[in-house]
Amino acid sequence: MFLARSLFKMSSHNPLMRLEQRAAEADQIIEYLKQQVQLLKEKAIIQASVREEKKLMVENAKLKNDIEELKKQLLEKEKKRGVREVAMPSGDTNVKCISKPTPPKPSGPSASPAAAVQCAPPKDESKKKKPEKKGEKAEKKQAAPSQEDAKVDVSRLDMRVGRIITAEKHPDADSLYVEQVDVGEASPRTVVSGLVKHIPLDQMQNRMAVLMCNLKPAKMRGVVSQAMVMCASSPDKVEILDPPSGAIPGDRVTFQGFPGEPDKELNPKKKVWEQIQPDLRTDGQCVATYKGAAFEVAGKGVCKAQTMGNSEIK
Repeated sequence: MFLARSLFKMSSHNPLMRLEQRAAEADQIIEYLKQQVQLLKEKAIIQASVREEKKLMVENAKLKNDIEELKKQLLEKEKKRGVREVAMPSGDTNVKCISKPTPPKPSGPSASPAAAVQCAPPKDESKKKKPEKKGEKAEKKQAAPSQEDAKVDVSRLDMRVGRIITAEKHPDADSLYVEQVDVGEASPRTVVSGLVKHIPLDQMQNRMAVLMCNLKPAKMRGVVSQAMVMCASSPDKVEILDPPSGAIPGDRVTFQGFPGEPDKELNPKKKVWEQIQPDLRTDGQCVATYKGAAFEVAGKGVCKAQTMGNSEIK
């Protein structure tokens, strides 16, 4: 009788032990799944913040362009309303004042003819001074071109390392990309490039490049381009120049033997870029050069094409 009871107890305890083991295993699985879910949430938050940052940078660039456009419109409206600059009658030719349309003056002895015109010199004095001013301006104009034309070389170009943050196809041109590029400034620049036929869109995202930053901004199919991506080029192939490893957005590209500071903005009438461009080429090792001097980032190395040697750069 005692033996039967013992067997019954053992048979009844074994299922309970198995259930407890399974419950413990289930708890472990649930805890593991909770950890995985938390990791996925954190990853999604990080990805969302990166996308939001890129979106904000693009929006900031667009807002900057809108502000500049509004400034231009405001100046044009002020000109139409009659706001103009008038030279002061004093001997200091740098002092100017703003003349605005004045309301009609009441007739009568209280009206003063001199009050209708502000900051205007007497007629006789202005006639005497005009020839002198024209002569001074003519001398300045003659001196300025001689200084600019004295040196036309690659040091006039503002070449910088940049990072293409995002690129997308131009809404109104099948062959153009519109890029947002960090060149070391407070906000990215908008750049339009005719690279659709040569470089896939996915290879345009988040990549380093060499930018020329002092061309006069130009509107290309409705979008203002503020710089130019430098490429090795042939009739059949185009490659974006790669900066050296370790270069960061804003690093200056220099040329040994050609010191000097670049122009703030190239004057299109002087054709500076057109005179320099024919001497920009990659050498036999694909290194970008100007008259044999490499595109160099100080302390970091030289800029190169991936495979295109002895090719034009533009």
